[in-house]
Amino acid sequence: MILLVSSNKDIASLNIAKQILDHYPLVKAGENFQERSVYETEIDGRKVKLVTLEEESIYAQTLTASFNNLELVVFISRHSSESGKPTLSVHTPGNLAEAELGGIPRKVSISPANAMRTALKVMARFKGEMKLDYEVSYEGTHHGPSLDVPTMFVELGSSLKQWNDLKAAEVVAHSAMEAVSKFDHCLGKAVLGIGGLHYNAKFTQMALESEVAFGHMIPKYAIPKIDVPILRHCIERTLEQIDHVVLDWKGIRGEDKLPLVEMLKEIGLLFEKA
Repeated sequence: MILLVSSNKDIASLNIAKQILDHYPLVKAGENFQERSVYETEIDGRKVKLVTLEEESIYAQTLTASFNNLELVVFISRHSSESGKPTLSVHTPGNLAEAELGGIPRKVSISPANAMRTALKVMARFKGEMKLDYEVSYEGTHHGPSLDVPTMFVELGSSLKQWNDLKAAEVVAHSAMEAVSKFDHCLGKAVLGIGGLHYNAKFTQMALESEVAFGHMIPKYAIPKIDVPILRHCIERTLEQIDHVVLDWKGIRGEDKLPLVEMLKEIGLLFEKA
């Protein structure tokens, strides 16, 4: 089963959920979750449910206890940033170090690299077709929850104006649903990304223009906090087998380069400089 997750505390999330219900054949399932209706459909013989949380999505650490046989969780969510830049983004949740915003310290969710790449490509395609002035981007792994099933966020941001943009909400809805419908059908080469900004334009471009699919992405600011165990953890907590590591070499501080390379050599994983 695949679970789409909205939040009643998130106006962008509710707008995206409405677009899913308006454009796709989900019907009321005859059951409630947290006192709200559950919607469901079937895609390629796989059950898909849409639920709405009464809490913020980043704190949904116990969500999976309520469902059986989960193959993928897709959170539809707002994205916030101080810049307020219109952004459509995708990432895996989890904490590379301390848990400041939900989840568990030093635990990341399982990253569905190909499903995220599918969502990213749909965002880019619809952004062009609908002539939206939005940036499409991967984000680094961050915030909760830290779940033991493949989990991704598809987000609309970065301020109230964008959260209420129904055209942009429709794009995120389509990205979520195509990630669901093509789950297990895409075979991009899964990689771990390290370096660069939280919004990594280089990794985004690579995913859009080649067959590379990024799972976890560790931004420059997080590199000083990582070690061999957390690198192994990110590799193991990727749905697909990691082929190699892509380093945004110019986006890594000089003092962090040698220690990082030594850690990768200890793990025995090949890397390339982007």
